Amino acid sequence: MTEKVKKIVLAYSGGLDTSVILRWLKETYQCPVAAFVANIGQPEDWDALRKKAMDTGADKVYIDDLRDTFVRDYVFPAFRANAVYESGYLLGTSLARPLIARRQVEIAKKEKANAVSHGATGKGNDQVRFELSYMAIDPSLIIIAPWREWDFRARQDLIKFARKHGIPVPTTKKKPYSCDCNLLHISYEGGILEDPWQEPPQDMFALTRSPEKAPSKPTYIEIDFAKGDPVAIDGVAMQPVDLLTGLNELGGLNGIGRVDIVENRFVGMKSRGVYETPGGTILRIAHQALESITMDREVMHIRDSLIPRYAEMIYFGFWFSPEMRLLQKTMDETQTTVTGTVRLKLYKGNCTVVGRKSDQSLYMQELATFEEDDIYRQKDAEGFIRLNGLRLKVQAMLRKRRS
Repeated sequence: MTEKVKKIVLAYSGGLDTSVILRWLKETYQCPVAAFVANIGQPEDWDALRKKAMDTGADKVYIDDLRDTFVRDYVFPAFRANAVYESGYLLGTSLARPLIARRQVEIAKKEKANAVSHGATGKGNDQVRFELSYMAIDPSLIIIAPWREWDFRARQDLIKFARKHGIPVPTTKKKPYSCDCNLLHISYEGGILEDPWQEPPQDMFALTRSPEKAPSKPTYIEIDFAKGDPVAIDGVAMQPVDLLTGLNELGGLNGIGRVDIVENRFVGMKSRGVYETPGGTILRIAHQALESITMDREVMHIRDSLIPRYAEMIYFGFWFSPEMRLLQKTMDETQTTVTGTVRLKLYKGNCTVVGRKSDQSLYMQELATFEEDDIYRQKDAEGFIRLNGLRLKVQAMLRKRRS
């Protein structure tokens, strides 16, 4: 016998979908619904959002500021690992979903709710990210995914429902694409962007100037790291949220961080996504530069081989899985020596490393020099090459003999 839904906590954004979902849940399950909004850096009128949720039928509204947790416990760990999905996507939305889900489950426990709900569609990745997180944290909760249950098939169906129930529907012309925003990035997909040959309109971008309109004079900055995490800009120590916000502003001004890719969704289809990640792009470039002088070669190569799998786990929604915990410990272990400073030049869409230094540096100028030195004996390379080439030489000899 299926357990009766007694109380629901909904991940609510205030947009058309979750507003309709809120009222639909009330009508369908005839039980209290608490609306939960996570502030992870998106621009929003929080008072208006709270009022809209209550007017739409919420019995209680939670608006939690999770910005610091998001950057410190989700963004920074991923950037310690240089995580990137399919060589381009810095996982802005993927990293936010497990945080929202965790807090949603905490609220469900506090409210004694036995069900959670989200507004993700049945085609996307977010449904998987939310639900795998729910299952990993509290498998006893009932999961309600309206887009997989109700009879609505198109956005116009939702608009009709909203108007029927007095739910405000924006009267301005709808943007011909959808977007998702947080402190790490803005993503754009759908609508006119579904044609991968169509160039994104310039007026779409919200975080970055176009490189053509960026300043003609380069901006130089220095970023300090401690064990893989950024801690200061130009020598000024900063908290995680302030640091990422500052880099977003610098990167945006200089047209840095735009990416246009066609990616493989977990559910099996390809999807075109356009992203703005100015601060994250700067951070990743700086972090890799510092690793180049502070990380052992073999450690780096093994770690680098794990990055695609690590990023895939985040993208697919396995943030709370045992394999993710294992890999995060491995990634963090590689960062014990990644402390130092990187100097960067920001110019018209480009972020260029122009200097790096560290007390933990493995770089020895007297060893790397082309001038005379007393450490490296060039003749030693002869035996090194002969031993490494032995198997190649044997194969060539045998081929010749057989022919």
